[in-house]
Amino acid sequence: MITIAAAADLHLGLDSAGSFKAVLEGLDSSADLLLLAGDLTNYGDPAEARVFTDEIAGFDLPVVTVLGNHDYHAGAESEIRSILEDAGVTVLEGESVSVSCDGGTVAVAGIKGFGGGFAGASAADFGEPEMKQFVAHTKAAAESIESSLSSLEGDVKVALLHYSPIEATLRGERLEIYPFLGSYLLAEAVDRAGADIVLHGHAHTGAERGTTPGGIPVRNVAQPVLGHPYALFRFHRGRLSGDSDQDTADAS
Repeated sequence: MITIAAAADLHLGLDSAGSFKAVLEGLDSSADLLLLAGDLTNYGDPAEARVFTDEIAGFDLPVVTVLGNHDYHAGAESEIRSILEDAGVTVLEGESVSVSCDGGTVAVAGIKGFGGGFAGASAADFGEPEMKQFVAHTKAAAESIESSLSSLEGDVKVALLHYSPIEATLRGERLEIYPFLGSYLLAEAVDRAGADIVLHGHAHTGAERGTTPGGIPVRNVAQPVLGHPYALFRFHRGRLSGDSDQDTADAS
Protein backbone atom coordinates (compact mmCIF):
# COMPACT_ATOMS: atom_id res chain seq x y z
CA MET A 1 0.00 0.00 0.00
CA ILE A 2 1.23 3.49 -0.92
CA THR A 3 -0.39 6.57 0.60
CA ILE A 4 -0.01 10.00 -0.96
CA ALA A 5 -0.98 13.17 0.87
CA ALA A 6 -1.87 16.04 -1.47
CA ALA A 7 -2.95 19.66 -1.24
CA ALA A 8 -2.90 22.88 -3.23
CA ASP A 9 -3.58 26.58 -2.83
CA LEU A 10 -2.11 27.03 0.62
CA HIS A 11 -1.67 30.75 -0.14
CA LEU A 12 0.67 31.30 2.78
CA GLY A 13 1.31 34.94 3.61
CA LEU A 14 3.64 36.73 5.96
CA ASP A 15 1.03 36.34 8.70
CA SER A 16 0.59 32.58 8.20
CA ALA A 17 3.33 31.34 10.50
CA GLY A 18 2.31 28.14 12.26
CA SER A 19 -0.86 27.55 10.26
CA PHE A 20 0.43 24.76 8.01
CA LYS A 21 2.93 23.28 10.43
CA ALA A 22 0.13 22.49 12.87
CA VAL A 23 -1.83 20.39 10.37
CA LEU A 24 1.23 18.39 9.34
CA GLU A 25 1.66 16.89 12.79
CA GLY A 26 1.30 13.14 12.60
CA LEU A 27 1.12 13.03 8.79
CA ASP A 28 4.39 11.15 8.60
CA SER A 29 2.69 8.19 10.27
CA SER A 30 -0.17 8.00 7.76
CA ALA A 31 1.42 8.97 4.41
CA ASP A 32 4.53 8.20 2.39
CA LEU A 33 5.00 11.58 0.73
CA LEU A 34 3.36 14.98 0.34
CA LEU A 35 2.50 16.40 -3.09
CA LEU A 36 1.57 20.08 -3.49
CA ALA A 37 -0.18 21.35 -6.61
CA GLY A 38 0.91 24.98 -6.55
CA ASP A 39 0.08 28.34 -5.01
CA LEU A 40 2.13 27.81 -1.91
CA THR A 41 2.38 31.61 -1.57
CA ASN A 42 -0.18 34.38 -1.71
CA TYR A 43 1.62 36.98 -3.85
CA GLY A 44 4.76 35.22 -5.05
CA ASP A 45 6.91 37.02 -2.47
CA PRO A 46 10.10 35.09 -1.67
CA ALA A 47 9.51 35.96 1.99
CA GLU A 48 6.25 33.99 1.77
CA ALA A 49 8.20 31.03 0.39
CA ARG A 50 10.39 31.22 3.49
CA VAL A 51 7.25 31.09 5.61
CA PHE A 52 6.45 27.82 3.86
CA THR A 53 9.93 26.37 4.37
CA ASP A 54 9.75 27.30 8.06
CA GLU A 55 6.43 25.42 8.23
CA ILE A 56 7.97 22.18 6.93
CA ALA A 57 11.22 22.41 8.89
CA GLY A 58 11.71 19.04 10.54
CA PHE A 59 8.96 17.41 8.48
CA ASP A 60 10.07 13.85 7.74
CA LEU A 61 8.21 13.06 4.51
CA PRO A 62 9.47 13.84 0.99
CA VAL A 63 7.75 16.96 -0.39
CA VAL A 64 7.24 17.45 -4.14
CA THR A 65 5.57 20.52 -5.62
CA VAL A 66 4.82 22.52 -8.72
CA LEU A 67 4.40 26.27 -8.59
CA GLY A 68 1.10 28.02 -9.29
CA ASN A 69 0.08 31.32 -10.81
CA HIS A 70 0.27 33.09 -7.43
CA ASP A 71 3.84 31.88 -7.04
CA TYR A 72 4.64 33.58 -10.36
CA HIS A 73 2.87 36.86 -9.58
CA ALA A 74 5.89 38.88 -8.40
CA GLY A 75 8.21 37.57 -11.11
CA ALA A 76 10.34 35.87 -8.46
CA GLU A 77 9.50 32.27 -9.33
CA SER A 78 13.17 31.35 -9.84
CA GLU A 79 14.08 32.68 -6.40
CA ILE A 80 11.10 30.89 -4.85
CA ARG A 81 12.20 27.66 -6.47
CA SER A 82 15.70 28.09 -5.05
CA ILE A 83 14.34 28.76 -1.56
CA LEU A 84 12.20 25.64 -1.71
CA GLU A 85 14.96 23.45 -3.08
CA ASP A 86 17.41 24.68 -0.44
CA ALA A 87 14.89 23.45 2.13
CA GLY A 88 14.80 19.98 0.55
CA VAL A 89 11.60 20.39 -1.47
CA THR A 90 11.57 18.93 -4.99
CA VAL A 91 10.16 21.50 -7.44
CA LEU A 92 8.99 20.27 -10.83
CA GLU A 93 8.44 22.33 -13.96
CA GLY A 94 8.70 19.89 -16.82
CA GLU A 95 10.81 17.50 -14.77
CA SER A 96 10.01 14.27 -12.96
CA VAL A 97 11.12 12.50 -9.80
CA SER A 98 10.80 9.02 -8.34
CA VAL A 99 10.28 8.61 -4.61
CA SER A 100 10.90 5.28 -2.93
CA CYS A 101 8.75 4.29 0.02
CA ASP A 102 7.92 1.11 1.90
CA GLY A 103 5.09 0.20 -0.47
CA GLY A 104 7.03 0.80 -3.68
CA THR A 105 7.98 3.72 -5.91
CA VAL A 106 5.93 6.83 -6.68
CA ALA A 107 6.93 8.47 -9.97
CA VAL A 108 5.80 12.08 -10.31
CA ALA A 109 5.82 14.27 -13.41
CA GLY A 110 4.96 17.88 -12.74
CA ILE A 111 4.30 21.16 -14.49
CA LYS A 112 2.26 24.25 -13.70
CA GLY A 113 0.23 23.99 -16.89
CA PHE A 114 -1.82 26.88 -18.24
CA GLY A 115 -5.24 27.89 -19.52
CA GLY A 116 -6.93 27.80 -22.89
CA GLY A 117 -10.27 26.12 -22.29
CA PHE A 118 -11.89 22.88 -23.26
CA ALA A 119 -13.26 21.11 -26.31
CA GLY A 120 -15.85 23.23 -28.07
CA ALA A 121 -14.88 26.39 -26.20
CA SER A 122 -11.12 26.73 -26.36
CA ALA A 123 -8.59 29.25 -27.55
CA ALA A 124 -6.81 28.67 -30.85
CA ASP A 125 -3.35 29.73 -31.99
CA PHE A 126 -4.79 32.01 -34.66
CA GLY A 127 -4.81 35.76 -35.11
CA GLU A 128 -2.83 38.13 -32.94
CA PRO A 129 0.65 37.22 -31.71
CA GLU A 130 -0.59 37.49 -28.11
CA MET A 131 -3.21 34.78 -28.68
CA LYS A 132 -0.68 32.55 -30.42
CA GLN A 133 1.70 32.98 -27.49
CA PHE A 134 -1.07 32.13 -25.02
CA VAL A 135 -1.94 28.87 -26.75
CA ALA A 136 1.69 28.03 -27.48
CA HIS A 137 2.44 28.17 -23.75
CA THR A 138 -0.30 25.63 -23.02
CA LYS A 139 0.80 23.38 -25.89
CA ALA A 140 4.36 23.43 -24.57
CA ALA A 141 3.14 22.50 -21.09
CA ALA A 142 1.09 19.61 -22.49
CA GLU A 143 4.02 18.34 -24.54
CA SER A 144 6.27 18.57 -21.51
CA ILE A 145 4.01 16.60 -19.15
CA GLU A 146 3.48 13.96 -21.84
CA SER A 147 7.20 13.57 -22.37
CA SER A 148 7.91 13.36 -18.64
CA LEU A 149 5.15 10.83 -17.98
CA SER A 150 6.15 8.69 -20.95
CA SER A 151 9.63 8.19 -19.54
CA LEU A 152 8.51 7.37 -15.99
CA GLU A 153 8.47 3.98 -14.37
CA GLY A 154 7.03 3.34 -10.92
CA ASP A 155 4.41 1.49 -8.95
CA VAL A 156 2.28 4.65 -9.01
CA LYS A 157 2.54 7.35 -11.70
CA VAL A 158 1.28 10.82 -10.82
CA ALA A 159 0.72 13.85 -13.04
CA LEU A 160 1.05 16.89 -10.78
CA LEU A 161 -0.39 20.14 -12.20
CA HIS A 162 -1.69 23.46 -11.00
CA TYR A 163 -4.17 24.11 -13.80
CA SER A 164 -6.98 21.63 -14.45
CA PRO A 165 -6.96 19.19 -17.38
CA ILE A 166 -10.75 18.65 -17.34
CA GLU A 167 -14.01 20.54 -16.90
CA ALA A 168 -15.52 18.22 -14.28
CA THR A 169 -13.31 19.50 -11.46
CA LEU A 170 -14.17 23.10 -12.38
CA ARG A 171 -17.91 22.72 -11.85
CA GLY A 172 -18.96 25.38 -9.40
CA GLU A 173 -16.72 27.99 -11.01
CA ARG A 174 -18.21 30.51 -13.42
CA LEU A 175 -18.26 29.13 -16.96
CA GLU A 176 -16.78 32.38 -18.24
CA ILE A 177 -13.47 31.73 -16.47
CA TYR A 178 -13.00 28.08 -17.47
CA PRO A 179 -10.45 29.07 -20.15
CA PHE A 180 -8.31 30.62 -17.41
CA LEU A 181 -8.51 27.57 -15.15
CA GLY A 182 -7.16 24.87 -17.42
CA SER A 183 -6.96 23.19 -20.80
CA TYR A 184 -8.12 19.96 -22.41
CA LEU A 185 -4.68 19.67 -24.00
CA LEU A 186 -3.30 18.64 -20.61
CA ALA A 187 -5.78 15.77 -20.35
CA GLU A 188 -5.02 14.58 -23.86
CA ALA A 189 -1.32 14.54 -23.03
CA VAL A 190 -1.85 12.57 -19.81
CA ASP A 191 -4.09 10.06 -21.57
CA ARG A 192 -1.49 9.45 -24.26
CA ALA A 193 1.33 8.97 -21.76
CA GLY A 194 -0.60 7.21 -19.01
CA ALA A 195 -0.86 7.90 -15.29
CA ASP A 196 -2.60 6.48 -12.24
CA ILE A 197 -3.90 9.84 -11.01
CA VAL A 198 -3.81 13.54 -11.90
CA LEU A 199 -3.68 16.09 -9.07
CA HIS A 200 -4.30 19.81 -9.54
CA GLY A 201 -5.48 22.92 -7.72
CA HIS A 202 -6.29 26.49 -8.81
CA ALA A 203 -10.10 26.14 -8.94
CA HIS A 204 -11.14 27.20 -5.44
CA THR A 205 -14.87 26.73 -5.95
CA GLY A 206 -14.65 23.78 -8.31
CA ALA A 207 -15.41 20.12 -7.65
CA GLU A 208 -13.12 17.51 -6.16
CA ARG A 209 -13.46 14.54 -8.52
CA GLY A 210 -13.47 13.71 -12.21
CA THR A 211 -11.72 11.64 -14.85
CA THR A 212 -9.88 12.32 -18.08
CA PRO A 213 -11.55 11.16 -21.32
CA GLY A 214 -9.29 8.11 -21.08
CA GLY A 215 -10.54 7.24 -17.60
CA ILE A 216 -7.65 8.45 -15.43
CA PRO A 217 -8.81 9.79 -12.04
CA VAL A 218 -8.41 13.55 -11.62
CA ARG A 219 -8.58 15.19 -8.20
CA ASN A 220 -8.79 18.89 -7.40
CA VAL A 221 -6.87 19.16 -4.13
CA ALA A 222 -7.24 22.92 -3.59
CA GLN A 223 -7.74 23.42 0.14
CA PRO A 224 -10.96 25.44 -0.32
CA VAL A 225 -12.44 22.53 -2.29
CA LEU A 226 -11.28 19.83 0.13
CA GLY A 227 -12.50 21.75 3.16
CA HIS A 228 -9.50 20.45 5.09
CA PRO A 229 -5.71 20.77 4.82
CA TYR A 230 -4.96 17.78 2.58
CA ALA A 231 -6.36 14.62 1.00
CA LEU A 232 -5.00 11.10 1.38
CA PHE A 233 -4.92 8.79 -1.64
CA ARG A 234 -4.18 5.12 -1.01
CA PHE A 235 -2.93 2.91 -3.81
CA HIS A 236 -2.87 -0.88 -3.90
CA ARG A 237 -1.01 -2.40 -6.84
CA GLY A 238 -1.07 0.89 -8.72
CA ARG A 239 -4.81 1.56 -8.35
CA LEU A 240 -6.66 3.82 -6.00
CA SER A 241 -7.96 1.72 -3.15
CA GLY A 242 -11.72 1.26 -3.50
CA ASP A 243 -11.65 2.98 -6.90
CA SER A 244 -12.98 0.22 -9.16
CA ASP A 245 -15.11 2.62 -11.17
CA GLN A 246 -12.21 5.07 -11.55
CA ASP A 247 -14.39 7.88 -10.22
CA THR A 248 -13.93 7.64 -6.46
CA ALA A 249 -10.91 7.85 -4.23
CA ASP A 250 -10.08 6.75 -0.74
CA ALA A 251 -9.50 10.32 0.36
CA SER A 252 -9.82 12.01 3.70
